[in-house]
Amino acid sequence: MPEPTKKDDGQPEEDGSTPKKLSIDLPNDSDPESTRGRKDSVWSLGDGQPPEEIDKQTENPPLSTLLIEKPQSGSITVGGDITFIAKVEAKDLLRKPTVKWFKGKWMDLASKTGKHLQLKESFERLSKIHTFEMHIIKAKENYAGNYRCEVTYKDKFDSCSFDLEVKEVPEVSQSIDIRSAFKRSSEGQDDAGELDFSGLLKHRHGREVKQEETPEVDVWEILKNARPDEYEKIAFTYGITDLRGLLKRLKKTKKEEKKSEAFAKRLEPAYQVDKGGKIRLIVDLADPTVELKWYKNGQEIRPTPNNRKFIFEHKGTQRIMVINNCQMSDDAAYSVTAGEEKCTTELFVKELPVNIVKELEPVKTTVNERIELECEVSEEGAKVKWMKNGVEVPTGVRSRYRVKSEGTKHWLIIDDASKDDTGTYSLMATGGTSQAHVQVDLKPLKVLMDLQSVTVLLGQPLKLNCEIYPGNVPGRWYKNGQLVQPNDRISITHKTKNHSLDVESSTIHDAGDYTFVPEGYTQTLSAKVHIIDPPRVHLEALNVQDNTVTIVAGNKLRLEIPISGEPAPRVVWMKGERVILDTGSRVHAETFADHTCLTIDITEREDTGNYKIVLQNEAGEDTASVKVKVVDIPDPPEAPLVTEVGGDWCTMTWEPPRYDGGSPILGYFIERKKKQSSRWMRLNFDLCKETTFEPKKMIEGVPYEVRIFAVNAIGVSKPSEPSKPFIPLAVTSEPTMLVVDDVTDTTVTMKWRPPDTIGAAGLDGYQIEYCIEGTDDWIVANKELTKKTKYTITGLPVEAKILVRVKAINAAGASQPRTTQHSILVKEVIEPPKIRIPRHLKQTYIRKVGEVVNLVVPFVGKPRPKVTWLKEGQPIDPTISIRNSDCDSIMFIRKAERKHSGKYELSVQVENHIDTAMLDIQIVDLPGPPQAVKIEEIWGNNVALDWSPPKDSGNAPITGYTIQKADKKTMEWYTCVEHYHRTCITISDLVVGNEYFFRIYSENMVGLSEDATATKDSALIVKEGLHLKNPEYNDRDFTEPPRFTQPLINTFAIAGYNATLNCSVRANPRPKVVWMKNKITIIDDPRYRMFHNQGVCTLEIRKPSPFDGGVYTCKAVNDLGEAQVDCKLEVKGGFTFFELMKRGVPLHLIDKYMNESKTSESEKKGSD
Repeated sequence: MPEPTKKDDGQPEEDGSTPKKLSIDLPNDSDPESTRGRKDSVWSLGDGQPPEEIDKQTENPPLSTLLIEKPQSGSITVGGDITFIAKVEAKDLLRKPTVKWFKGKWMDLASKTGKHLQLKESFERLSKIHTFEMHIIKAKENYAGNYRCEVTYKDKFDSCSFDLEVKEVPEVSQSIDIRSAFKRSSEGQDDAGELDFSGLLKHRHGREVKQEETPEVDVWEILKNARPDEYEKIAFTYGITDLRGLLKRLKKTKKEEKKSEAFAKRLEPAYQVDKGGKIRLIVDLADPTVELKWYKNGQEIRPTPNNRKFIFEHKGTQRIMVINNCQMSDDAAYSVTAGEEKCTTELFVKELPVNIVKELEPVKTTVNERIELECEVSEEGAKVKWMKNGVEVPTGVRSRYRVKSEGTKHWLIIDDASKDDTGTYSLMATGGTSQAHVQVDLKPLKVLMDLQSVTVLLGQPLKLNCEIYPGNVPGRWYKNGQLVQPNDRISITHKTKNHSLDVESSTIHDAGDYTFVPEGYTQTLSAKVHIIDPPRVHLEALNVQDNTVTIVAGNKLRLEIPISGEPAPRVVWMKGERVILDTGSRVHAETFADHTCLTIDITEREDTGNYKIVLQNEAGEDTASVKVKVVDIPDPPEAPLVTEVGGDWCTMTWEPPRYDGGSPILGYFIERKKKQSSRWMRLNFDLCKETTFEPKKMIEGVPYEVRIFAVNAIGVSKPSEPSKPFIPLAVTSEPTMLVVDDVTDTTVTMKWRPPDTIGAAGLDGYQIEYCIEGTDDWIVANKELTKKTKYTITGLPVEAKILVRVKAINAAGASQPRTTQHSILVKEVIEPPKIRIPRHLKQTYIRKVGEVVNLVVPFVGKPRPKVTWLKEGQPIDPTISIRNSDCDSIMFIRKAERKHSGKYELSVQVENHIDTAMLDIQIVDLPGPPQAVKIEEIWGNNVALDWSPPKDSGNAPITGYTIQKADKKTMEWYTCVEHYHRTCITISDLVVGNEYFFRIYSENMVGLSEDATATKDSALIVKEGLHLKNPEYNDRDFTEPPRFTQPLINTFAIAGYNATLNCSVRANPRPKVVWMKNKITIIDDPRYRMFHNQGVCTLEIRKPSPFDGGVYTCKAVNDLGEAQVDCKLEVKGGFTFFELMKRGVPLHLIDKYMNESKTSESEKKGSD
């Protein structure tokens, strides 16, 4: 095949970037005419201008700067999408500008919108920017070329040109004949109508044209040798639709060659060789004696002894020039002269593709940082191209981008990155492209000093300033959303981090919301500015002393107070937090142009107080207070408090009335009465000047109440509320049974019994006191009385000896103290450790693989015990989390594994005392498949199978097997038996003539094994003679009397935690189950719940107490008989004496319970 010729520099390029090898040389001058789209096409992109306008130059209208962002040139592959964006600022425009998109010089793309081209526009109101977009979808090779965007607005005009490069997807190169060079897309496809001239031919509806495979034919040779009247027939025969372009190219190439006299065989028009390869240029001379010279680009090539680049050979009449190690410099025009004749050719050196060895890596950085993109190629000194967002990166002297290469490595360096550097950077080599995304973000904005809202007097200077980081970030000031422009009165400054706004003399219009917006950031700084001209209240017009107005209750009050302020202020009258409205009935306020008025029609003593006047307008506010004093009888005093009670007397105190009526209190009258009586008796006829009084001559044990009257110059008040009923009684007896409950290094806990004699006055609480042994300084331990009979004294010195006493307090006073007989040593008592294993951990603790294991084991011991965990005598796995506290230890496994199975030993140690407990943990998993499944015997319709248990049981017993069968024809598996326990089985009812395979799954408590074991051989069911023998059937009697298969078990329960008793009974018919406690039937007791399901009988005891212990009996009865089982339940823990008292248990039962508890504890210690 002849080599392709090199394209002349003056010829226009064909659409597409992929080179095509043609069987002949064709000039590319038919594209402008052939690239016009048909009317039924989606849209067509031609070369850009008609042939008659190629040499014409268009006149450009006057340019302006309407475009603030121009579309950039780009490149895509065939089938890809690309978007070009143009932006126009509408700040000074009254209406939307007109935008047009062109391809080349003449093709307006507005009429080509459709499937492959979309034009969009949008407007952003905040920034006032028009955005125009051109989307090219699923690009084709002929979409490549020069585009132009034109913007017009009235007499203004702006335009921008940009290029689109469409690259073909790399594929295996193949020869393209002349027919494919002039064919266009056919009808009925997505690209229908593009450069397709088949519309000139006759259409045949309802029939699709199918191309048949034709042998390779050199159509160009046929056209060159044919007559002009046969061109159309040949074009139709071989499917050439671009007839016009065909004729143009044929006219240029159809030239008769003169027969050479010197050369019998000339050089080919062109040769192609790979870089580094060797090529031979051969000519055949008609006269071997003629002198022959070789030229390269017009310069003669002379052979030299040391130069092995060019080698000249002679073979008969053939003259051969061999070019070794071809380089890009050898790509040139070569010629050979023989006498006066000359023969020329062109050599094309194909450069080997440069591949990407190390890809670019994405970069994420901030502004002003250094960016360095590194890529490595396969060859040293290779020429590469750096692109940003599909546009070549400028690398000139003044460019921000620096390119560096060293061997096979290439670098693109940006020393001072900006936000505009964000984008996708790519390195293009001949053998591939590597790209990476660079993200340049603004440095985080830090507000060093925020804007502060200020209030400025009218006419005073106004200054707003803030500090932000980075310091080089500019910003804009806005007032009420409008941009603030500097002028003679307003100045805006920016010095490093500080931004300030100064107003020389403030006016009322300077008030508002000010906002500072850093450029490029969404964060804003805001503050409010208030310009004030405060109003005034003129209280001096009242002409009263201390602004106090005095009036007698029942009279009318009218206060008129002058006010001033511009604009007219809003007046609000307030008394305390209550606003006085102008619509009030008795008390109302009125406001006029120059004064305000408060009117009270009928004054009452509640009207006494400070009345506040609040004036408000746009400039500010002013307040003033006027005191109104209404004289009246005093309020009744508060209910008196009886502080001390004796046998026939008491001491009472009270507080003066909150309101004295505007006149000093002269004294008080005191009255008393019996609680059951309604008659009050005055105790004093002369006024009592003090606020304490001691009534006498009362009857002991009778409840009394007292009340107070206050007297001033106007009259006597209403009576106070009666005091709390009190009984004149003596103090209680001393507390009893004072004992030590607990001792630590800094605390002592005491408990005691209430006094034997309390009396009718009751008991208010207890007071605890202590003193150091050898001193008489008693210290009160509780600041407030405690009603509990147990108290912990804290903050005691270590190893000190103290004495403790307790007093009972009631309304009559404190009782005689109860003191400890011996001193108490403040030192913690060692309590041996004891592990209290929960019931569910006394058995093997089973969990599946992957589940969470969370074990809480409580224990007791003082001081805080040391806790140790061991597994099989070794330290536990570090993946197991252990957490210890004062009273329990927690083992936590987030994801259990089989290696965590085993016996764990928990050790709790306090000094030399140690207690241990064993916990058995079993982690189970799915079992493995059974082993050695084989067919033992085949008879009739039956097959006997035998197998061995699996090697891996999943750390749990095998509970059964699942057997499946499959017909050899379909190999569809059906389950025969599930949950089968044995390792051999007989499968029956098989179909005669079928051949079966069998497989078996093993099963444990977790589930079926993941895999099954199948038989190697199949079982063929052969038809045999059948002899049916009906077996004799005997009815079986299933009835039976009750019989317990699982008895009750003696159980220990913890007080406060639910306990259950379980047993199982077998009987037919179903028996009636009765539960008894100590031979007494349990009926409708809410503390018990009874269940009976599938023969399992359960009794649940909710939060048992020590009284729930005893002998429990389960009795089953049916028509054939009865049966019963017994067990003993013992409840440990129990309640304290105080808890039993709170529950209302009688004293004799409490004493009996306490004695039994002490007896059982002593028996246990003796047995130990």
